[in-house]
Amino acid sequence: MYVLYFLSFKTLMFAGILLLFGCKSNSKGKDEVDSGTQSLLRKPNILFVLVDDLGNHDLGISGSAFYETPNVDGLAKQSMIFTNGYAASSVCSPSRASIMTGKFTARHGITDWIGAKVGTAWRTRNRHNKLLPAEYICNLPKNELTLAEVMKNSGYKTYFAGKWHLGDEGSLPEDHGFEINKGGFHAGSPAGGYFSPWDNPKLTNKQKGENLTLRLAFETAQFIKENKDVPFFAFLSFYAVHAPLQTSEIKWKKYRDKAEKMAIAETGYKMERDLPIRVVQDNPVYGALVETMDDAVGIVLGALEANGVADNTIVVFTSDNGGVASGDHYATSNLPLRGGKGYQWEGGIREPFFIKVPWLNNTGSKTEFPVINTDFYPTLLDLADLPLLPQQHADGINLKPLLEGKDFKIERPLFWHYPHYGNQGGEPTSIIQSEGWKLIHYWEDGREELFKLPSTEKDELNIISEYPEIAKELSEHLISWLIEVGARFPEKDTEYDKVEAEKRKFQIENSLLPSLERERLELLSKGFLPNQNWWKSKLIID
Repeated sequence: MYVLYFLSFKTLMFAGILLLFGCKSNSKGKDEVDSGTQSLLRKPNILFVLVDDLGNHDLGISGSAFYETPNVDGLAKQSMIFTNGYAASSVCSPSRASIMTGKFTARHGITDWIGAKVGTAWRTRNRHNKLLPAEYICNLPKNELTLAEVMKNSGYKTYFAGKWHLGDEGSLPEDHGFEINKGGFHAGSPAGGYFSPWDNPKLTNKQKGENLTLRLAFETAQFIKENKDVPFFAFLSFYAVHAPLQTSEIKWKKYRDKAEKMAIAETGYKMERDLPIRVVQDNPVYGALVETMDDAVGIVLGALEANGVADNTIVVFTSDNGGVASGDHYATSNLPLRGGKGYQWEGGIREPFFIKVPWLNNTGSKTEFPVINTDFYPTLLDLADLPLLPQQHADGINLKPLLEGKDFKIERPLFWHYPHYGNQGGEPTSIIQSEGWKLIHYWEDGREELFKLPSTEKDELNIISEYPEIAKELSEHLISWLIEVGARFPEKDTEYDKVEAEKRKFQIENSLLPSLERERLELLSKGFLPNQNWWKSKLIID
């Protein structure tokens, strides 16, 4: 028979904290950090939380009425919120490499997710595109001095948990500065799914039906407990909320009922340029996956409190790219931002971006200053009172003055380079954003789009005809920078077949789109049953 492997989050959290930490005294020891003051006895700890494929509007605090994220929302309210926070790429591996190196994707050379086909091999995908995607570097290079290596060399205990996707043997977390690795290997998604037994050579199976996201949280909590007396750099990189979309029956039912109460929309998709795209947030499985991630964040934040290190721990929270609205599992909607993961528009690269520094008076403050995930490298170094390394983090700027509330008027362009076709419908493009202007260059035919942020792109209003001189200046700057850093470019496919391309598009509009609508309603039906054990979330009793 089957028994549901589920505990309420409050019960789980309470039990976990008791098991891991025992009771916590209400009185402060003399060496504990007083509120609002950084410890002078040791360097601050750093907890970096990276969520996979989390959209900018997938949190309650960022506008979602469907997903429930009280722990992340609470963290944001204790942090500085960067309302114009960006990932360095619209897909995972390039963005993650930029966090680790402090460099834009065209400079470090990892421009697509590791494993994506390039060159003539792209034809095997039967996408019938005009270009052959550019070659890219397939692992994090040894000559890059990662953020983790600097921390380790500076006396920090370094720890990684979760998704890596920056190379295989010889280029794993432990090869790039992390002393402990729980679950990080070459895979970009949770091999074997979100419930044990999973197929992860870096994370043992302990109990059938165990949830991967919560397991990574408890592993991280245990690391915090064991290293509370030394400076630590803990990088918690969830596999969630990446596909496969899986959850328990109880959590699915919660969000199915919530969607019904909110009134289920008649349609959930529209056509983007090449693929359907989700326009409503009502996927109950994805909603539950997001909530489990939030539960896990609560466990780890609770560990900081229980071990008396919360007041001396910097916490970063962000995502590696936009929410998946198209192509993979059509999981979420990023509206009012256009597009999503893999796309060149704001929905593909705008992210939740929070930094909590307990001893700075910036709780709940917001800034519209545009920042990008290459900025974490120099910012964390300075916050840890370590020397900056401008030759390494060449495309990051130090945000510490901004966090301290000082005048911050640095003008710098942001660059994105994605000479590939995204699984989700994105096109080979390069982007420059400067002083509120955003120009997108399309490599298929050289056309360009110009947007004045934040309003015009949301409305799909390309205003390049109104500002040709601004577009020309930005375009020239973009191309010269790409050449300067040695960017690689796609090439025309001499075997491109327009007729086959049009057949594919017809099939997408007339077959895929209606099937997605049927699948959406099936997920929301009261009788939905993915399989008998709900993706292994029900524990089998012999």
